[in-house]
Amino acid sequence: MRPWMMVFALWLPFAAIAGEAQPLAEDPVLEQRMIKLSEDLRCLVCQNESLAGSRADLAQDLRQEIREQMRAGKSDEQVVDYLTQRYGDFVLYKPPVKPLTWLLWFGPFALLIGSVGGLYAYIKRRGNRPVDEPLSEEEKKRVADLLGNNGNKS
Repeated sequence: MRPWMMVFALWLPFAAIAGEAQPLAEDPVLEQRMIKLSEDLRCLVCQNESLAGSRADLAQDLRQEIREQMRAGKSDEQVVDYLTQRYGDFVLYKPPVKPLTWLLWFGPFALLIGSVGGLYAYIKRRGNRPVDEPLSEEEKKRVADLLGNNGNKS
């Protein structure tokens, strides 16, 4: 095999996984601000991916909406308020602590405390069980009679 063919064969898999070229921003400062803000926002389609890293169509639309609002002179807080008003607290990676989100914030701790309490109660109850005593000769004879071997060992 010729060397150039070997190089081409090794390069081919990398070309297959190459991503799309991102368009250059008209305003690099605005683009950096948009990326920084969208890293703190959740993609509504992917759910476990930031808005900045998502390739979903809705994420692209939301990034464009963020850009437009920033061009209009809105602050980051105003943009986040707009998105939470429109999509709810789910769009935030760190939702605020309020009565609606108490279960989200404190539920895992309550579950942990309840589990530890349940485990403690189980171990405590289990430790109070009576200790098994060996059978007396009379009890062994009765068991043998009930089993039908009359004490004979076969």
